[in-house]
Amino acid sequence: MDKLIRLSRWVGQTFAVWVVVFGLIGFLHPPALTWAMKDLEFILGLIMFGMGLTLTPPDFALVVKRPLPVLVGVVAQFVIMPTLAWVLAKAFQLDPMLAAGVILVGCAPGGTSSNVISYLARGDVALSVTMTSISTLLAPVMTPLLTGWLAGQYLPVDAASMALSIVEMVLVPVVGGLVVRALLPRAVERVLPAMPWVSVAGICYVVLAVVSGSADRILSAGPLVLLVVAAHNCLGYLLGYLVGRVVGRDERAARTISIEVGMQNSGLAATLAFKHFAALPEAALPGAVFSIWHNLSGALLAMFFRRAQARD
Repeated sequence: MDKLIRLSRWVGQTFAVWVVVFGLIGFLHPPALTWAMKDLEFILGLIMFGMGLTLTPPDFALVVKRPLPVLVGVVAQFVIMPTLAWVLAKAFQLDPMLAAGVILVGCAPGGTSSNVISYLARGDVALSVTMTSISTLLAPVMTPLLTGWLAGQYLPVDAASMALSIVEMVLVPVVGGLVVRALLPRAVERVLPAMPWVSVAGICYVVLAVVSGSADRILSAGPLVLLVVAAHNCLGYLLGYLVGRVVGRDERAARTISIEVGMQNSGLAATLAFKHFAALPEAALPGAVFSIWHNLSGALLAMFFRRAQARD
């Protein structure tokens, strides 16, 4: 068991490398990976189910014990990132399909890998888990609502259909994981050390699928999309950190809010784009690029925070 725990920690600490590797595989061999898209929704649901298995009542009790940082973080998540996405789409005069994709990423809930990054950054992991959980549970309402409002000017958005998709791919699996853990706590405790493997494998599969499905468009629009995605992500980190400090949170909480705001569930965004904007495949490109970029930038940010703490 100790070896498995150490291996799981190693997988969590090196997951950014694996994401990049699988992203490159998806980019270099797209014709051989057309099958990956077929199971994308199932894999995303599996990741969400695994997230549900890791949640416990104390994770939600934090909302009552420390409501301010949770409230600040979740509000920042659904205000800062959608607003940044809309502003960047206007500033760079993006094609309507790319603009809709960037906005969809901005309206997604917090990314599941943010908890690992918060741990590596020596942030407040309990706060990170709670914020991710709350934003994920709010996603069936907030993501379609904000996407329809901000991206509706670029192309038609069926908010009701998108909400149903998020319920199926996110809410049902997360609640299912919670129920299974409540009913079979001992059995779940035995498999928890392997969950980092499952999460990393699932994220790598999502990256592989969305990158292989967008490989040709990455060549044509990749540099511009990468620039917008990097700006979106890094400004999210910066503004999230500043918001945390302005409202009087300590350094650990501010780091966590920074990471939670900047990192998005881009796999969900890419999957929704493929499903709801199938006639406009470029809309999935920002989610595909964000999936790779934010894991890499998150690992670098964690390294920066750790070194800053060591200097202090």
